[in-house]
Amino acid sequence: MKANWSYPTEIRFGAGRISELADVCAGAGVRRPLFVTDRSLATLPITQQALKLVSSSAVLFSDVSPNPKGADVAKGVALYQQEKCDGVIGFGGGSALDTAKTIAFMQGQNRPIWDFEDIGDWWTRANADAIAPVIAIPTTAGTGSEVGRASVITKEDSQEKKIIFHPKMLPVEVIADPELTVGLPPVLTAGAGMDVLAHCMEAYCAPNFHPMSAGIALEGMRLVSQALVRAVKDGSDIEARSHMLIAASMGAVAFQKGLGAIHSLSHPVGAMYQTHHGMTNAVFMPYVLVYNREVIQGKIGPMCDAIGIDRGFDSLLDWVLQLRQEINVPHTLEDFGVPDDQVDLIAERAVADPSTGTNPRVLDEKGAKQIFLAAHSGSLEF
Repeated sequence: MKANWSYPTEIRFGAGRISELADVCAGAGVRRPLFVTDRSLATLPITQQALKLVSSSAVLFSDVSPNPKGADVAKGVALYQQEKCDGVIGFGGGSALDTAKTIAFMQGQNRPIWDFEDIGDWWTRANADAIAPVIAIPTTAGTGSEVGRASVITKEDSQEKKIIFHPKMLPVEVIADPELTVGLPPVLTAGAGMDVLAHCMEAYCAPNFHPMSAGIALEGMRLVSQALVRAVKDGSDIEARSHMLIAASMGAVAFQKGLGAIHSLSHPVGAMYQTHHGMTNAVFMPYVLVYNREVIQGKIGPMCDAIGIDRGFDSLLDWVLQLRQEINVPHTLEDFGVPDDQVDLIAERAVADPSTGTNPRVLDEKGAKQIFLAAHSGSLEF
């Protein structure tokens, strides 16, 4: 399986495509790239081999947190400017890719990063001509950040995740090589894969009218249903890895239609307790489905058809619960190590999260608190 796609950006998909990195850099006019990855990847063979493929003038930056922070971006911007780089390569999971995109964006701006939060037309404040090109190389199948126009960055003083957005943050080219995901441990494969499912499921259920995204979301769910368990149980299954990598990009394209309460609750929990984003989504998923049940009944049938199960809400819920059990997702927030002592603050921040606006059912603080407490106790009747 190899192909070149130009939707929503240029994508070179297929095993072994990382070998084309030098050509991609040349085509993008990048001669001295800042190579952004995370600490755990920086010394691994796949990273060192990728570095060898680009010019010897490449500058490595790996000071990236699992939930990237404003300080991480600031350090990367300082190094980019100090070393006179002319583009950015993001190599890794969502954290590295989000950081890479934001460094490329912020290195040419004069305003604070938080002035570009995804609110209204704040993105128009940016100097678009100063945004550096980004080449994205995902090594996980999760966030789909490689095809996104935004990054999620934690604001340290308030412990809030902020979405930084600009249309030109979209990478100019993507190398989607499933061989780079083979070494991802089962627990991270599971968490990243559930993030893909959350993107597709929430996008499909979002009330906005976007038939193209809806269709992409359904196909993404189908791929996840066929490939995720296989990828978790056998990381060398290159077909399963390929399908999950495709589904990750599809999920990120699909959520142009919107997200929902899975993400709006996961964001404050991740920012406050430093939990893995995808796994946090996985824990919240069935409880949010139950909360939204009344208003998504009309969309259950096509989702069940895509997954290959009997039609009906209970059938879908049972499938999600079985999938989580099979890949060792914690059933409750308590099992996940998240306390319930900040539920009021989490509910307040969840309602303020941008994802909340497209949740199928109106989410107020009472509802957010209800979902959180159900997820903490494991109750699926509320």
